Amino acid sequence: MTRAVFAAGVLAPEVFEEVTIEGRFGIVLSRFDGPTLLQLTRTGAVTFEQAGAILATLARSVHKTPPPLDVALLRDWMDFSLRSDKGRLPTHIATAIRPLIERLSPNDGLCHGDLHPNNVIMTAEGPRLVDWTWAMRGPAALDLAFSHIIHTEIAPQVTDDPERPPAVNAAVQSAYARLAGLSQAALTAAMEPYLPIVCVIHLLWGAEGALRERMIQRIEAALRPAD
Repeated sequence: MTRAVFAAGVLAPEVFEEVTIEGRFGIVLSRFDGPTLLQLTRTGAVTFEQAGAILATLARSVHKTPPPLDVALLRDWMDFSLRSDKGRLPTHIATAIRPLIERLSPNDGLCHGDLHPNNVIMTAEGPRLVDWTWAMRGPAALDLAFSHIIHTEIAPQVTDDPERPPAVNAAVQSAYARLAGLSQAALTAAMEPYLPIVCVIHLLWGAEGALRERMIQRIEAALRPAD
């Protein structure tokens, strides 16, 4: 994925080669020197609003890039994840999520899939995005839904300051709406149907404990027919 997005002109590291050393697989990437955006928000060198603006600008750049064909569509990504499931996803959710994706008919854009401050390295040449493992083709609203779940559900559990990730998330959405010429309400409405899909992917790839239960409840509520 990193090789594909770099070739498309995204601010990602270049892949030089794949290696195996003492039985361990590795990828040789171009080096980015600088602190992560997370480190700068922790020290106060960058405010939450500034961090949100940087993430939103990077996201907008990604979403305006024509998606490489090597990057899988959301529906294909979900199919692969469901085939790899080892009982982590309740059957009724697994059955319902693919039809939800089909009803949404997501358009074919480029998504990073893991937009948060620790995946941004602040180099002398400007911010650079790393960790393209979750890259996929889908609408911008999907990428923003990923970022929303990361900042409001996952990061607060592992950070030194649980208030920081939601504050950065609010700044990301505000800045992105401004860059895209949307109202905050329109952006929220566009993201909403993709939140249960993002939760399903996190369940398939390891969400546990109370987080798992919250995500299941969110998915079930979203899948419940409206009265």
